[in-house]
Amino acid sequence: MTKNEYKVIGVMSGTSLDGIDLACVTFTYETTWKFKITCCNTVGYSQAWLQILKELVSQSSEALKQIDSKYTAHLAQVINTFIQENNIQNIDAICSHGHTALHKPEKGLTYQIGNLKELATLTNNKVVCDFRVQDVALGGQGAPLVPIGDQLLFSEYDYCLNLGGFANVSYQENENRIAYDICPVNIVLNKYANRLGFPYDDKGKIAKSGTYLMQLGNDLRNLVFYKQKPPKSLGLEWVETEIFPRLDAFKRKEKDLLRTFTEHASSQIARNFNIRSNVLVTGGGAYNDYLISRIKFNKELNIIIPSKEIIEFKEALIFGFLGVLKIREEVNCLSSVTGAKQNHSSGKIYLP
Repeated sequence: MTKNEYKVIGVMSGTSLDGIDLACVTFTYETTWKFKITCCNTVGYSQAWLQILKELVSQSSEALKQIDSKYTAHLAQVINTFIQENNIQNIDAICSHGHTALHKPEKGLTYQIGNLKELATLTNNKVVCDFRVQDVALGGQGAPLVPIGDQLLFSEYDYCLNLGGFANVSYQENENRIAYDICPVNIVLNKYANRLGFPYDDKGKIAKSGTYLMQLGNDLRNLVFYKQKPPKSLGLEWVETEIFPRLDAFKRKEKDLLRTFTEHASSQIARNFNIRSNVLVTGGGAYNDYLISRIKFNKELNIIIPSKEIIEFKEALIFGFLGVLKIREEVNCLSSVTGAKQNHSSGKIYLP
């Protein structure tokens, strides 16, 4: 008989490289799904790991395999420490996204490191992981995967907006869940804040102090991606070819580049909502007061900033949920979102 309560650890590492997010969550199902986060933590990357992860897209397939093995071991160590420090027992599964190394769905390619079978052995727990590969094999984008969680766990909002490395949105349209990447956010803002010696632009203060560069803003607005219809997704490779060269070519102060890109992102984001909608905002960008204020400037919206736990750990929470749905062999990947041939139950299950 299928049980109706699951205790899992959701694990997520995003493109903004702020660390490995871990959340221990209990999911219960009666007529609808409910969740309770019992503990959560973000474990930052060492300088050595940051350097390796930043260079993944330029590695050979052989080098990636070696990094994958090392990263899986590192991930296991982080998960084991989290379990021990929080005295977590009776875990149904560890549900892990891994870290995206390559994402070129148009070429049928997506690769997340940290999803090897060794993760189950090293943690001595059932592991559900590698959620993107099957979707790409079915002709989908392999992203975004969070919308099934938005649909089943956060249905009271008109839109769910995540401001992480990329901004992505999810909403219900008739019977279908629609979701897609809108534009890069923290993957760009963090890079130029880093150049000034800061890990990120705290509350958007640096951007606010800069000058808007109209020519750069116009150039960014005309990128082909923004004219494409969903389903669509973005990866680091796209940012490295389409965004960074454009910003760097202007040879202007970082604060001006931050101002211009924040204005650009806020304008692109606001375009995706109906006026006076309820928008749940999560991800690190929820703390960027200047970015949020510019989104509101571009459109009248009711923006909801939830608890710190939801802001920072919603993706880890939902990857935990994807794992639960996979264990139950229920749909966790929506074709209306990814463009795959059909809805499906995605991911691999490994036993220790």
